[in-house]
Amino acid sequence: MIGWLNGTLREKRPPQLLLDVGGVGYDIDAPMTTFYELPESGQDVALFIHQIVRDDSINLYGFAHAQERDVFRLLLRVNGIGAKVGLAILSGMDSRALARCVSQGDTAGLSKIPGIGKKTAERLVIELRDRLGPVAAAMPGGLEHDAASSSASFSQPADPADEAVAALIALGFKPPEATRRIQAVESPGLICEDLVRLALQSVAR
Repeated sequence: MIGWLNGTLREKRPPQLLLDVGGVGYDIDAPMTTFYELPESGQDVALFIHQIVRDDSINLYGFAHAQERDVFRLLLRVNGIGAKVGLAILSGMDSRALARCVSQGDTAGLSKIPGIGKKTAERLVIELRDRLGPVAAAMPGGLEHDAASSSASFSQPADPADEAVAALIALGFKPPEATRRIQAVESPGLICEDLVRLALQSVAR
């Protein structure tokens, strides 16, 4: 099983990135919390990997920190939570915010995340209340950047709004809803990651 990869970042199309490791390109899905920490394309990056092997596919999920991967693995153990929903959860809120929602029984806050209904939110609270806190508490700082500071770290994509809409759809939003949310936060100079961040923040309010 693949647990860690170190290579050159070739492409970023949230929530997927392409990592060149010794001339082999790996397609890796990652939450937006990890995308906010990625360097510019062409630079080296190391990711902690969770690998899922199925009969017809092998899927890799990358995380900037081992503890973030641990939270993802805890999410996968909750009934009704698959990899796509797990990525959506960790894109909509960082691990500490998720731990707060779970510890406080904030099912309303959890239900705002695409793919999370009331019953699933209740299961998250019940099944993770005693397990999530210690893992999230070990997360290093630096996951939360403001949009202005993150802009300097990324190259400008050709169509950031289109990329952002595609990212929201991949995270579980319906196409019309994804388009509406990106149009509501779109502003000159914002890159894809910024737009997705702002759109997800509007959901969390």
